[in-house]
Amino acid sequence: MPFEVESTHLDAVKIIHPVVFDDDRGFFMEVYRQDLFANLGITDKPFIQDNHSKSIKGVVRGLHFQHSPYMAKLMRVPVGRALLVAVDIRKGSPTLGQYVMVEASAENKKQLWATAGFARGFHVLSDEAEIQYKCTGIYNPQTEGGIRWNDPELGIEWGIDSPTLSPKDAEAPTLAEWLETPTADFFHYDKNP
Repeated sequence: MPFEVESTHLDAVKIIHPVVFDDDRGFFMEVYRQDLFANLGITDKPFIQDNHSKSIKGVVRGLHFQHSPYMAKLMRVPVGRALLVAVDIRKGSPTLGQYVMVEASAENKKQLWATAGFARGFHVLSDEAEIQYKCTGIYNPQTEGGIRWNDPELGIEWGIDSPTLSPKDAEAPTLAEWLETPTADFFHYDKNP
């Protein structure tokens, strides 16, 4: 099996460990296989968009999400080192506001899978890092949103107090503020895809 799946305390979030074949020439690994991911119960939906970003040390991006279409993501760090985070934002979820964080790197090749209904972000730990993510939905700027990276109610331990942020991320609402908006109703636990 080319993948080992590590469960987390959130059922909808998994850490994927690809099996890596190393030799004196380098390495080979499968990053994703639809049939195996479906058999492992990770997703039976196809990925329809791939994204790739590069950031410098101290950058925090997120916490981002989208509805219409809902978007599940498989994130990895092929260059450098970063903390990848997924936060449950589903109204009515017994794990609302809880998160999973994993340090992923070019060396350990860990991937973070989170279904729709989660906000995601990352913090770059190395001088620079590249993040790739496979998405089950196409980006739609009219239905994107964010939760403040340092929301004290979430208590995410990013390991940085003053990151480099985009203006949009710096002004994002807290989870409690966002839950009072009509958009939050799209992310209800019992009807989330």
